[in-house]
Order: sequence, then C-alpha cells, then structure tokens
Amino acid sequence: MTESSTTLNPSTFHPDYPRPQLRRSNWLSLDGSWAFKQDPANAGLKEGWFRGLAEAAAITVPYPPESQASGVGDTSFDNQIIWYQKDLAVAELRALQTQADDEILLHFGAVDFESEVWVNGQSVYRHVGGNTPFSVEFRRVLGGSETATIIVRAHDNPLDVEKPRGKQDWLPEPHVIWYERTSGIWQSVWCEAVPTTYVTRLHTEANVPGATVTIEFELNKWVAQGTTFSATLSYGDEILASGSVLVISDRGRLTLEIERQRNGQHCEQLLWSPENPRLITIEVEVGADKVASYTGLRSVGYAHGRFLLNDRPYYTRSVLNQGYRTASHLAAPSVEALKEEILLIKALGFNSARLHQKIEDPRLAFFADTLGLMLWVESPSSYTTSTRAITRMLSEWPTVIDRFKSHPSVTVWVPLNESWGVQHISHERRARHYAEAMWHLTKSLDGSRLVVSNDGWELTSSDIWSIHDYEGSPEVLSDRYETAEKVDALLNGVGPAGRRMRLSGVEDQGQPAMLTEFGGITYAPGSTHDTWGYSTAGSADEFEKHLRSVVRAVQSGQLAGFCYTQLRDTLREANGLVDEAGVPKLPLETYREIFQGK
Repeated sequence: MTESSTTLNPSTFHPDYPRPQLRRSNWLSLDGSWAFKQDPANAGLKEGWFRGLAEAAAITVPYPPESQASGVGDTSFDNQIIWYQKDLAVAELRALQTQADDEILLHFGAVDFESEVWVNGQSVYRHVGGNTPFSVEFRRVLGGSETATIIVRAHDNPLDVEKPRGKQDWLPEPHVIWYERTSGIWQSVWCEAVPTTYVTRLHTEANVPGATVTIEFELNKWVAQGTTFSATLSYGDEILASGSVLVISDRGRLTLEIERQRNGQHCEQLLWSPENPRLITIEVEVGADKVASYTGLRSVGYAHGRFLLNDRPYYTRSVLNQGYRTASHLAAPSVEALKEEILLIKALGFNSARLHQKIEDPRLAFFADTLGLMLWVESPSSYTTSTRAITRMLSEWPTVIDRFKSHPSVTVWVPLNESWGVQHISHERRARHYAEAMWHLTKSLDGSRLVVSNDGWELTSSDIWSIHDYEGSPEVLSDRYETAEKVDALLNGVGPAGRRMRLSGVEDQGQPAMLTEFGGITYAPGSTHDTWGYSTAGSADEFEKHLRSVVRAVQSGQLAGFCYTQLRDTLREANGLVDEAGVPKLPLETYREIFQGK
C-alpha cells in the first residue's frame, strides 16, 4: 500500500495505516490469513516449530483465536500457548525499498501476553506485555532466500491475575461483568521499508499561550555530525512554521513558533476541540527518511472545581466504552468500525468517551482526533498487589503513554480503576504507595494531561475527584450532588459504593468532581443472555423516562461532568444505550436531548 505526498492532510490519511502519527509512504499489511497451531503440551520449542508449522490450521489475523471472527472460535484454555506462521515473498518486501540497503521493519500492534518472533528460523525479538506494540528489524536474516517465513509464539496464561488483563475472565465461561479472553495477535501486523537512519518515535506538545509546538524525536541510532532534523507545520495550504535542528545523538527536540497565534484576537481559529477538531499537518525529514504526522493545538487543566479545555470551563459529557465485541472480542471488527464508533458516540450527544479496561487500537484515537471526541485512556487492571503485578504495570503503562501522548483527543489518563489490583488500599501502605507512584509516574511522563489516580473511589493524588454512583433514584442523586458543600462532604467521607473517597492526607486544590460511572440501566428486549445491570426498565418508555430523570439529576448538580455506563450491550451487561449490534434503543435525537440537557 502507498500514500502519496498529496495526502498529508490528516483528514485524508489512509485510514488502514496502523500507526496514525508516524506514517511513511510504502507499507504492506500482513493482516489476513496465517497458519495457526495450538500447543497445549508446550512441545513447540523442543520440537522446533519455529522452523515451520506442520499440520497447521488457518486463522484470520488480527482476531484472537477465542473469537468467531478469527475462524477458530475456541474459548478453551488450549490457547495458552499458540503459534502463527506467515510466508512472504522476499521480492514483495524488496519492492517496498527505495535503496537496496533499506531496513525492513515488522510491526505488531499488540500480542497477548508474552511473544517471541522468528524469521527464517532465527529468533529476532521477544516481547512481554499484551497491550503494547513492538517492532522488529529483520533484513539481515533474509540473506538470499526467496521466502521470509515469520513465526510467532504467544503465551497467555488464562489463570494469571498478575498481568494487566482488564475484564478478560479467568474462568472457562464468562460470568457477571467479565468477558471471554483475547489471546495472541489482536492488533494489526504490517511491514515497511525505512532508510538506514530512521525515526522511531515522534511526539508533539502544544503550548497554546506560547504559540509553539515542540516536536520530540528519537532515531534508531546515533548519527554522524551534520545530520539535521527538519519539520514543517501546515494547516490546509497554509504553512504555519518550519525549522530544523542539528542532531548530535539519537534524539532531540525542535520547537516551532506559530507566529499567527500571537494575535490573540484570532488565536482560537486553530485550536482543537470536539466542536472544531482542527489538526495541523507535520512533515518531517531526517536524511532520507520522510515522515508525515499531525498535531492539535489544545490544552487541558482544571481550576475552581471545573475542567478546562483551552483554558475555558468545559462540561464533560462522556460515555463508558468497553471496546469488546462478541464476534471479535478485544480486536476491532474493522477499521471502519472504529470510525463508526466515534461517529455513534458523537451522534448520541457525548463529547468524550472513557475507554474502559482496554488499550485501544490507535486508529480509534485517530478518528477521535479528526472527528472531534475527547478520550480517557485507562489501563487494564491486574487483580492483585504483588511485586510481579506492579512490575508488569510499570513496564507496560509508560509504553501506552508513549503510544497515545501526541493524540489531541486524549485528555485524561487512568492507571487504576475502582481499586482493582489495590483492593486494600485504604489501609495497606504498599497499595497506596503503588497508586501514588502510578500518578506521579504518569505526570512525569506527560505533564500536559489530567491523571486520575484510582477512578471511582479511594483516591490518592488525583487531578479529578471521580465518583462511581449507580443509585437508581433520581431524587437521591439530585440531593446528593445539588450543592458544592454536599459534594465536598461526600468526597471527605464514605462514597455511594461504601468505600472511602479521598484517602487521609489528600488535599483539595480545586480539582473538578465528576460522576465517572452512573446509570447502568438495563433495557434488553429480546436479549438471549442472562442480563445483568444496576436497574431495569421493562419498556422503551420506561427506559427513556428513567434515563432522562437520572441524567437530569446529575446535570442539575455541582459536578463538572459525567460518564454514563455504558455505550453498548456487552454479553450479560445489557445496560448499553445501543445493543450489541450498535442499534440504538431510543431515537438518536432523544439521546442527544437527554445528554446535552435540552
């Protein structure tokens, strides 16, 4: 696949490209049919399966073998160790190269949980972490062969509760709010050719009042003296700024001033928001490597109990999005489905979505950037506070931040949720130190966004006082949040779920209070599942009346925003605004009236 230089406007970027903010022109998708083999006896390494799989079945990548979309559909524990094989014609890979010595990169979006990659029988990479991408250089192992045989071994222990697994069930059958597992390759695989010196990371950070964009970059190696990194910012046909910097190692930064932003009377014409998702194109060049990217000028913060977007109070209307589909599990059904999800959320009347217990495909963030939707990125949880669990989280979470930190749509990080994995945080020092450390680590890696330390309750240091409240009575909700004094009293005491809210010693410095989970009304006519929810409606009229009343109760209080549970029915959790197929349970205009407070 190719992208010409005439398609650098982010709105016209090739939507299939799996890494939206570091794009090159020539690439090859490896999604589709692969050979597949289960290894329940763990015999593959001893028997040399990395040289080639015999008597293998077929699987459609990137769908996990537990899913029907993969063509396998096996939800048993036999997928603990699985193998994949893809044979490529070397001539097809060489066709991607501009120069004969160009490197060939093999990219994996995500493989759950531990993986090893071989090319033509040689081990080229090992990776740990089921939610993070990795890349492999493999031109050196091709030699004079005509075929490149790629073998992947994935190990995903279904009983391991020390890894960030989110809502993947540890039981053979899904129960209550947990779902079928996702093992192995579950995000896109692709190849591309790069020069011998190439960009490996590219991040941007906008200083809105300073009218600057800072570009941080990393290269694959230290470079020779005299190498320059050049970048141009443009909006449509207008060049906003350009410049270059001398590279003296394998990384650097370049700050560009956007002079037109100095005029405060029209500085908002370039700012990004859900209502006006304006994006600035970035063209980068280092030696022979040419990269296309984009950024958005926007800031987030808080003051006097309000969430701020571009330094203005902004009421957050969010919905909880679990990102799970019955047919494809955690894998996206298609790239088009990611776009449709953003469009659906906006059509329902929301300006934000909380991506719950899952690290999404970055193309979802791309569509949020281009279409205008704020995102909360939340880590999948482990279920215990052990040394291994903490170590794994500290290893994966920085890579998640690295993957999403340049998307203007991402406004909030959530490393922990409802004390999952820190169940005894209210009285266990170790758990509290861990939560505090995650907040400080996140702030140190990205100081430009808000961070929620432990969403829902038992909060340590946090930029948002987040509350989970599934009270079904609108009268109780209205009374509970009607004044700032009542909200403050709740935060200083025991919350709706019977947990302490702010732990001792945590101070209020003007952070906004938000109801980040509420509602959860089950209305599921014709559902084939044993449904589960927090309250139940027996008809569409009853559902609309109940939904309207609880949302109005929340909107009429002193909160800075809300997150409704949830977007889509998911197995037993039939409390979605739409069913599993995405069909709205009420007319879209009714939802917009309700959630926009009209």
